[in-house]
Amino acid sequence: MSEKREFADVLSGVQRRIAEACARAGRSPDGVEIIAVTKTHGADVVEEAWRAGLRIVGENKVQEAAWKKPASVSGPQWHLIGHLQGNKVRHALEIFDFIHSVDSAKLADRINFIADEIGASPRVLLEVNVSGERSKSGMRPEDVAPTVAHIMESCPHITVEGLMTMAPFSENPEDARPYFRRLRELRDETEAALGVGLPRLSMGMSGDFEVAVEEGATWVRLGTILFGDRPKAKPARPSGDGDGAASGGLDSYSGEGPTVRVLD
Repeated sequence: MSEKREFADVLSGVQRRIAEACARAGRSPDGVEIIAVTKTHGADVVEEAWRAGLRIVGENKVQEAAWKKPASVSGPQWHLIGHLQGNKVRHALEIFDFIHSVDSAKLADRINFIADEIGASPRVLLEVNVSGERSKSGMRPEDVAPTVAHIMESCPHITVEGLMTMAPFSENPEDARPYFRRLRELRDETEAALGVGLPRLSMGMSGDFEVAVEEGATWVRLGTILFGDRPKAKPARPSGDGDGAASGGLDSYSGEGPTVRVLD
């Protein structure tokens, strides 16, 4: 088994690559932040990231963040970067500081309705399916400006701060460039058409973040390159008398922790 990498060294290498990408694009590295994606990792990884200087944690699932955030070091912002279902909106607003995955005006209306009920002021990004892949969530590029206009007019509790996308998987990072460039252009077009500022671009992951930075990313969502391969997990056996406790997966909102057993 290879020796565990020192996290500070790994992070320093990633930050150097971001700085080099910024230099190629004539940007300042200060304009790019890392979102530490801790999906399937424990609270110890959140603390490791925080102590190394990362200030944003990204989670794909509401129910995973529901137990992990209370168990983690206080301080980081928590961002929802995965798909948000309408029936999870209330819990998402209670847990997350930022939502990257608003993919329709209907979902925005739901978020605004719940935000009004609980006194929240959510900050969001619109998720855009730039590639048009049917397997990906996100709105069509042509729906971005109308959705921003709708939120501005009808969702007073929501602040839209930018756009998010995911490029199609490829072994070659350069294959992602047209999709990241298109998201930036779409942001610029929407700002000009509506007279609104959309400063955030969430794009780029472990395999293509340098290209994303060159194309204007302000947030890059990094997991594997920082923390290594994600732990494998399988459903744990139910405890007690088995009355309703055998659902497997994560204990959705109790904060009592995962009901999965992590395998080495």
